[in-house]
Amino acid sequence: MILVDADACPVKDTIYTIAYRHQIAVRLYAAGYLRHPDHPLISMIMAGDGFDAADDMIAAIAGPGMVVITADIPLADRAIKAGAKVLTPRGEALTSANIGSKLATRDLLADLRGGLEGQGLGGPRPFDKAARSAFAQALERVVRSLRA
Repeated sequence: MILVDADACPVKDTIYTIAYRHQIAVRLYAAGYLRHPDHPLISMIMAGDGFDAADDMIAAIAGPGMVVITADIPLADRAIKAGAKVLTPRGEALTSANIGSKLATRDLLADLRGGLEGQGLGGPRPFDKAARSAFAQALERVVRSLRA
């Protein structure tokens, strides 16, 4: 099963394509309703407006044999600890070997942003075709490895 932190996920269509190919279920988690294909493999769970409500729902069921798609580093950490495979929408595999440094970097950047409010630090690089392709390749590899 593929669990998707779907509110700001830019690769949902790619996830659907791979899910159809491999006949694997997808659950989209979001604060409110998101349009999605009317297909038996795809389901939508509305978590409500609570802070981290969707994250909490994903973390509660994540486990071995599942793939979690998220850019949320704390959620990724929880999913990894539960035994799930985790990918970012850019195709980066998050694992027990690299999640600690990602959490530390996230915390450091949050501290820097707090001290430099209004300085225009920018944000992540634009999401482009290369990022979409990297994600598709990474998800295909992960799904195949779970099927083996």
